[in-house]
Amino acid sequence: MKLEFDTEKLVKAALEARQMAYTPYSHYTVGAALLTAEGEIFQGGNIENASYGATNCAERTAIFKAVSESRRRFLAIAVAGGMEGQEPVDYAYPCGICRQVMKEFAGEGFRIIVAKSASDYQVYTLEELLPHGFGGESIQ
Repeated sequence: MKLEFDTEKLVKAALEARQMAYTPYSHYTVGAALLTAEGEIFQGGNIENASYGATNCAERTAIFKAVSESRRRFLAIAVAGGMEGQEPVDYAYPCGICRQVMKEFAGEGFRIIVAKSASDYQVYTLEELLPHGFGGESIQ
């Protein structure tokens, strides 16, 4: 199945979402932009906590915002991260927990875009970044 979406627009939304981050400890801001099957974009920033285990990644923030609005089918997510006040210099890949959360809602063909800028990005499938992942069908 070929998915059609404006990758550059999604990346720009992820770069913009970095401004939503709350990072008083690491000062490393991450933004994510999630594209739903309905064509909506949900943005999220990482949210730190003094108890680091309570921190939430940008990807999960965007996904949870969408799920809380009854969206369950996602086509792609763009992620961008870097030091506060600076443009990204490296690609920010989703952590393992975020990849597993993506697996819960991602359908065939779901794309993960990691970006340094609107024109410098890489695109992966979830299967490439989470080989041998398991979903709900594995525990029924």
